[in-house]
Amino acid sequence: MKNKAELVLVATPAMGHLVSIVELAKHLLDRHEHFSITVLLIKPFFRPSYNLYADSLAASESRLRYIHLPPPPPTEPAVPKSPEKFISDFVESHKSQVREAIVNHVLSSSPPTARLAGVVVDFFCTAMIDVADEFAAPTYLFFPSSAAFLGLMLHLPIRHALIGTEFTVSDPNSVTHFPSYANPVPTSVLPAFLFNKHGGYNCFLNHARRFIETKGIIVNTFEELESYAVQSLLVSPESPPVYAVGPLLDLTGEARSGSDRDKILKWLDEQPMSSVVFLCFGSVGCFDPPKLAEIAEALEKSGHRFLWSIRRPPPEGGLAMPTDCGGDYEGLLPEGFLKRTENRGMVCGWAPQTAVLGHAAVGGFVSHCGWNSILESLWFGVPIVTWPIYAEQQINAFEMVVDLDLAVKLRLDCRDERGGGSGGVEVVVAAEEIERAVRGVMDGGNLVRERVREMRDKSREAVVEGGSSFSSLTRLVDDMLGND
Repeated sequence: MKNKAELVLVATPAMGHLVSIVELAKHLLDRHEHFSITVLLIKPFFRPSYNLYADSLAASESRLRYIHLPPPPPTEPAVPKSPEKFISDFVESHKSQVREAIVNHVLSSSPPTARLAGVVVDFFCTAMIDVADEFAAPTYLFFPSSAAFLGLMLHLPIRHALIGTEFTVSDPNSVTHFPSYANPVPTSVLPAFLFNKHGGYNCFLNHARRFIETKGIIVNTFEELESYAVQSLLVSPESPPVYAVGPLLDLTGEARSGSDRDKILKWLDEQPMSSVVFLCFGSVGCFDPPKLAEIAEALEKSGHRFLWSIRRPPPEGGLAMPTDCGGDYEGLLPEGFLKRTENRGMVCGWAPQTAVLGHAAVGGFVSHCGWNSILESLWFGVPIVTWPIYAEQQINAFEMVVDLDLAVKLRLDCRDERGGGSGGVEVVVAAEEIERAVRGVMDGGNLVRERVREMRDKSREAVVEGGSSFSSLTRLVDDMLGND
């Protein structure tokens, strides 16, 4: 009989990262009785939705536990020139806490026959590879975004060896060939961090260099969705073994509850099938009043039913995050908009995204193209209108529209220039563009809708016995249990 195998998972303090790594832990436990898993939670400075979710986690399974790490010595927070470097440095400052948690909560409490079979580190947690090395434990990388974006990351050190600097915008129409994308990638859709001269580019370059130190990379995708990208990784000499085990989704809605949930679902129950376009831009996506006015005008002119989730922007110049409106849209929406659209539209703060996407009344999704949101929309067969805002969302949108033909294009880029610490100037999208895209996804005869419905079936087949992700997870489990 095999000995018990202890796994430690270290999560980045961001909702999209934490939810998917928790789902990975549940899948691993479901697949083998010999695993015990400890998830180490880092509390962020200013993400209340993350803290609420992290605080709500409780071990419903005796083999799964969550350890809230104590904070490092306090430092004076400053507005970062590179958010990515800020997060990476913040995570790295928890090295000693991770080390102590492994000693005090994992090794000391395990049966004498148990062994540390591996440490799974999230994208921004590569500094914890050093901690795993101290315990002679193999490290696996958990990559919560697309296989194509993983391929871009793995290509960065190769490109840097040839060019030696960050990306520039000498020619906005220029393209870059990445092995994991079927089409050349325009400079305009590359993530802003690739142009950041204040630590953002070097931060990601350093992470990418450490990816190849791991024993394997776990990706939240499935081969039928990203066949080109996955195959490019499997044959890449730069990549460790890759395990495409997605989609890893929290379909129960446990990631967050809200007082408006029942009200929203009741309203949807009253709408015709596939008649509602849902607009939601993630936990940190928000717009200022001039941009909201363009969306409002587009929705009013489109004539379609809508459910619109709005977050209140934080004050400028600080580290605060967007907040729920709590039903108060004063100063955000055009005067009279709510009254004029009350018979066919609903505006809310937080929305239970998976429950909404799974509702029969929803026929389209205007999204920021975060990878979790993309996977959720495909799982429920709801076509996306692309409106990327930050991080790697632009290149996600590019892949969905150009490489995969699985989304309706509104924007592929969210900024009209590159460079500097900010990564460019935000685009104000005109109401006419928004209205055209909403009509494009909601009106009949949409070929994208049919392709998305086919991918819905493939996503569900991937995770059951005999499916590609099921088989990939089996290989991962076998590798972890074989670690001596």
